[in-house]
Amino acid sequence: MALRQAWEWERWKAMGQHAFFVTVLALSMPGALAGADMTTGAALSRIGPAVGLALWYAYWIALRGGADRPPLPYLVGALSGWAVMATVDPAFLPVAVAVLSPYWLRRAWWSAGGMLVLGAGWSWQSLTTDGSVDVRALTGCVLGTAVAVTITCYVATLDHESHKRQRLLDELTATQAERAAAERQAGTLAERQRLAREVHDTLTQGFASIAMLLDAARDDLPPDSPAARRVEQAMRTARDNLAESRRLVHALRPAPLDRTHLAEAVRELTARLAEETGTEAYTVVTGRPAALPPSTEGELLRVVQEALTNARRHARAMSVSVTLSYLGDVLAIDIQDDGTGFAPIARHPGVGLTTMRERIAALHGTFAVESAPGEGTTVAVTVPLPVEPSASDPSAVSGTERMAPAS
Repeated sequence: MALRQAWEWERWKAMGQHAFFVTVLALSMPGALAGADMTTGAALSRIGPAVGLALWYAYWIALRGGADRPPLPYLVGALSGWAVMATVDPAFLPVAVAVLSPYWLRRAWWSAGGMLVLGAGWSWQSLTTDGSVDVRALTGCVLGTAVAVTITCYVATLDHESHKRQRLLDELTATQAERAAAERQAGTLAERQRLAREVHDTLTQGFASIAMLLDAARDDLPPDSPAARRVEQAMRTARDNLAESRRLVHALRPAPLDRTHLAEAVRELTARLAEETGTEAYTVVTGRPAALPPSTEGELLRVVQEALTNARRHARAMSVSVTLSYLGDVLAIDIQDDGTGFAPIARHPGVGLTTMRERIAALHGTFAVESAPGEGTTVAVTVPLPVEPSASDPSAVSGTERMAPAS
């Protein structure tokens, strides 16, 4: 609403400025054309420059939108035309008020100085034309100039305050938008925390209890009996689902980012993978780590989590590496494994790959998967970094750093 009102004010102000220019120019014409001895040539010498000035104003101010910020070519051309007109006939002296009207509302000192110059010019014109200046006429000129200076300064002050108020409204709107985004992010994180707690307190605890009961039941059965084998299969399934529910909790609640930055959080993920599976998993950081917005780091961490989960569940890899390369204006992340691989063209993308691609697209980055049967898989991600990188992560070391696989 405030933006619309500001736009309406600017539009009406521009229309008033155009009307003021036309009115002053039109009122100056009768005085310039007055006189019994006015010939056609003399009339054309007055009408021609006036029409040219009007066309010059219409092109630079009305058509090209220079009412708000008048360009320098308009000022040079308009003042030159006014000087010619005032030389031909002093009746065109007041046209300077119209010529400089785009500047009255922007510069109060210009307004005052212009009015004083015009008053002095009118007095000089009267002196040179009549040989003397009437006291009453001079007094009227001084009073008129003072009133004009006061009015233009007052209008310029109002316009300045209007622009100042508009800037404050713009800042308030931007602040409200940032606050709304922060509240949405906080709400999303809170909902993820709630879901993580629910999954942990229900599914995770339930699978853990089932695994314990099946383990106890297996001990009561004869070894190598059909029932014992079925219980063993059920116990493995319960344990697999227990591990999956725990990974889901970690995905919903990226706790590492609550304590540190992206590079250290990724190190913790690869260390956990190495500890839980015995796979050689490590993290490499190159360049000077730059801090990203928390929401961006959270999305990137979830992409790395999903890629590591795929390597853990499907690739049967012996080695997994995550490389974070800070390249000045771009962060490149490569998750590579030496597992079974697959043919990306022949395989329909699953939910995990689709979700990762959507997350990176929302960050205005690029996402690619390179794989071939028997040759492992590489997930390549790039996202833009801030133009002026923040202070480097104190927990990260410049150059190349590698974390050895956990025992």
